[in-house]
Amino acid sequence: MRRRASLVLLAFAVFFTALSPLMRWYAFPRLAKIPPGQYQDMVLEASPATLIDYGTMKARKVPKVTIVQTLKGNVAASDRIERTAGRDVVVWDTLSYVAGPDGKMVSQVPERYIFDAHSQEPVHATGESVDGDRVRREGIEYKWPFLTEKRDYTYFDAQTRTSAPIHYRGTRTFHGLQVYYFEQTIPWTRVPLPKKMPVKGITPQAVEKMGTTRWYSTQRMFWVEPVTGAPVNGEEIHKEELRGGDLLPGGGKVTAFAGHVKMRDDYVRSTVALVTSQRTLVLLLTSYLPWGFLALGAALLVLSLHLEARGRRPAAPGPDPEPALSPA
Repeated sequence: MRRRASLVLLAFAVFFTALSPLMRWYAFPRLAKIPPGQYQDMVLEASPATLIDYGTMKARKVPKVTIVQTLKGNVAASDRIERTAGRDVVVWDTLSYVAGPDGKMVSQVPERYIFDAHSQEPVHATGESVDGDRVRREGIEYKWPFLTEKRDYTYFDAQTRTSAPIHYRGTRTFHGLQVYYFEQTIPWTRVPLPKKMPVKGITPQAVEKMGTTRWYSTQRMFWVEPVTGAPVNGEEIHKEELRGGDLLPGGGKVTAFAGHVKMRDDYVRSTVALVTSQRTLVLLLTSYLPWGFLALGAALLVLSLHLEARGRRPAAPGPDPEPALSPA
């Protein structure tokens, strides 16, 4: 009976020991992915800020500029692309909407971002665009990969339509979470004018004909929770200028928008809470279950060997038999 029990325990020990690496290296890469129908919004503010007055074409100080970023998963588009890509694909339709202190639109830039649901690598397909312009992304945008590493990554900049390194600058603690801090600096670069201008009657084509160009520079900062790869905070020291042409008096330059853009506090708190809950699910697949199965397999192996050893132990000798009595 003990031998049969030891064999059953040995079988379970082998099963759970083999399941440990399978959970980490086989199941996790396939189960951990971004849902295709995700929706998220975020509000950032630059307070105070500098903003152009298109009536006078001069820069003025304003108390606040608000940036609303919305991200919506396009399930129909991802299903269509998956048929030819042969892998799980996520399509995000995003919009960055900038509003002045009066609530009126300053600029808006829509994007379509297509990427692999597991690795966050870009997938190049029809529709990949920024403000209606076709682009070919290299590197990440918005989100880092699961199990982010302490290294530099390539990050796509929507304004310049180009990719550049974003540098790992160390590990920090943010709202109780251990995060990786990244920085990227985009030097002054000529960028396209938004397709939708804030003043009626003024189009990007008309501004370009007058010889006026738009220039942009930023210092981008992210605090990234490494298990999920999700940023829990983001900031930018953002600068835009209009330069030259007949639109500006004397053909000089004027600040179109400048400010230190930060996530609003309530959105920081909600993002930290969301990422904390998702972090537990990822750790379940990468740490808790694999190590738990390995420990359980080791314990079952020890118990199996113990029962086997007891089953093979010789029985203790009994008392000597009494001598048989012979008749007198």
